[in-house]
Amino acid sequence: MKRSVSASLELGVDRSATLVLSVAVARLPGLEVSEELTILGPDGRVEPAEVADLHGTRLHRFESGPGRVSIRYEAEVSGRAEPAPVDDLDLITYLRPSRYAESDSLLPTAQSEFGGLEGRQLLASVSSWVGSHLSYVPGSSAPTDGATQTLLDRRGVCRDYAHLCVALLRALDVPARLVSVYAPGLFPMDFHAVCEAFVDGAWHVVDATTLAPRQSLVRIGTGRDAADTAFLNTHRGNVVLERLSVLAIVDELPRDDVTSFVTLG
Repeated sequence: MKRSVSASLELGVDRSATLVLSVAVARLPGLEVSEELTILGPDGRVEPAEVADLHGTRLHRFESGPGRVSIRYEAEVSGRAEPAPVDDLDLITYLRPSRYAESDSLLPTAQSEFGGLEGRQLLASVSSWVGSHLSYVPGSSAPTDGATQTLLDRRGVCRDYAHLCVALLRALDVPARLVSVYAPGLFPMDFHAVCEAFVDGAWHVVDATTLAPRQSLVRIGTGRDAADTAFLNTHRGNVVLERLSVLAIVDELPRDDVTSFVTLG
């Protein structure tokens, strides 16, 4: 499987700021990645510092003075990543409630709707339930909305769907986390977010939006929720995202059976 991905950002910076990007393909065994990251700041080309995060996530940090910042990332990805490793800390961390996945608050709902289900049946049921209870409405959620608010509003975007899946699964003692991805076949094209759940000894993808085939997704960042996986974090100066363009294509778009187990490759 060969995938081509890219992201372009145009930013306006009103005073000196620190910026941290999470747009690069995760560095994982089994993947061959040819890539280029170009950052042009007010004073010319910028060379960011690469910082390793969990699970192969790569952050790029740099400083910018006031003015315009242009960012372009391109990558060609071939092969499939080996199954995501598991350690004991993962199985503790991804069972805990977090900022956007309030599994403790959603415990009664999870037990009422999915009590007694396990494995493949549980993941398929949570995905179907979230997909049928929410409407995908671009721009409908606030950056601070978590899973509980999403369920009350009954609408959201990909990260909201993923947060609700994560919270419901954690409430049922299934380790679950959020993954930011490039998603060939996605419409409208953008960065995408999915849930990854640990059942039957491995991490499996849950995407209640069903907007892109899970088999072609490319991992960017992995964490507890969107607080760990945002494509851009800024500190100090005020930064405005003026334009964002994302593209992800694959040589052959696979068909996805939402009831099947799929690992992120």
